[in-house]
Amino acid sequence: MDPASFQHCEARLSTGRTYHFVDQKPQNYSNETQTLLCVHGFPDLWYGWRYQIGPWVERGYRVVVPDMLGFGKTDMPTETWAYSTKHLCSDLAALLDHIGVHKAVFIGHDWGAYIGTRFALWQPDRLLALAIVSVPYAPPREQYFSLEQMVEHYPAFSYMLYFASEESTVEVEAHLPAFFSAIYRSSTTRIDHLLRSGRLREVLFDAPVTEGCILNEEERSYYISNYRRGMIGPLSYYRTTEIRFEEELAASLPNRAHISLPVFFIGGTEDRTCSLSALETSKALLNNLTAVILQGRGHWLMIEAADSVTQEILRWLESLALTTPGSQHKLHL
Repeated sequence: MDPASFQHCEARLSTGRTYHFVDQKPQNYSNETQTLLCVHGFPDLWYGWRYQIGPWVERGYRVVVPDMLGFGKTDMPTETWAYSTKHLCSDLAALLDHIGVHKAVFIGHDWGAYIGTRFALWQPDRLLALAIVSVPYAPPREQYFSLEQMVEHYPAFSYMLYFASEESTVEVEAHLPAFFSAIYRSSTTRIDHLLRSGRLREVLFDAPVTEGCILNEEERSYYISNYRRGMIGPLSYYRTTEIRFEEELAASLPNRAHISLPVFFIGGTEDRTCSLSALETSKALLNNLTAVILQGRGHWLMIEAADSVTQEILRWLESLALTTPGSQHKLHL
C-alpha cells in the first residue's frame, strides 16, 4: 500500500512539538463527523494502520493517525522525560486542538494501547470511547515496580530490558534490516522464541531473519527509511518506567480508577506479550468492556488479521451509536 496515497500533514502543536500525521476525511465530512485517533506502538509508524484507515473513512469516520513522538517524521527530542505518557497525552490533546476536535475515539496498539488507557486518566474529557489492541489495561501502581521486577514476574517481557539498555540504541541502529525482519513476524517461528526469552541481540547478530516476516520488501524498506535518523526516540519509551510512576503518583492518579466510557479490547492467543490473565484482572476496572480474542493470531493484528481488526472495531463503534462530539462518558475516579 503506497504511503503517498494518504493525506499527510505536519503541525507545530501548542506543546512545542511538531507532529507528522495522516488526516483522512470522508466525503460527507461535517462538524458532526466522529474522529478516530489511531496511535501506533513500537517499532511502528502511522503506517501500521494502513489497512484500517481506508475502510473506516469509507464508513464515514475521520481518521487521524500521527507518527508518535520520536517516530517517523515527528520531532525526536533526546530528553527521556519527553516520552512519558503524561507528556505524550498532552501532545495528543494538543493535536486534537489543532484539528478542531474536542472529543475523539482513541484506538491504540501496543504502546499506543497503553497510552490510550493513560489518555483516559490524564485527558478524560477528550474521549468518546477507547479501543485497545494487544495490550490490556494496567492501572497506576501504588508502589514503584521496576522494569526488572516486571520481567521477573512476566518473563515474556524480557526484551524490554534490552530496549531500555543504553547499548540497544547503537546496536539496533546498526542492524535495521535484521531488526525489522525479526520483529515483524508471526508468533510461531523459532526467532519468536528468542525474542520472548529476551535474546534479541542474538537475532540481530546471529539468527537468520528471512523466515516468517509479515512485511513485504517495499513495506520493510519504508520502515527502515523512517528509522534511519536514529532509535533514541523510539527506545526512550522503554526508559520511562520510573518517570511515569513518579508523575502518576504526584498527580494522585488512583490505582483503582474505574473507566466507565466504552472500551473495546482485541488480542491474539499467540501474542506472548498480551496477557489474557491481565485482561481478566482489568475487567473489574472497565465498566463497559467488549473483548474479542482472535485464535491463532499474534501481536501484529492490524497486519495479520487486518480484516478482523477493521470489522470488529467497526461493529463495536456502530453498536455505540455515538451521535455527537459532545456525547458524555465520564471516568469515575
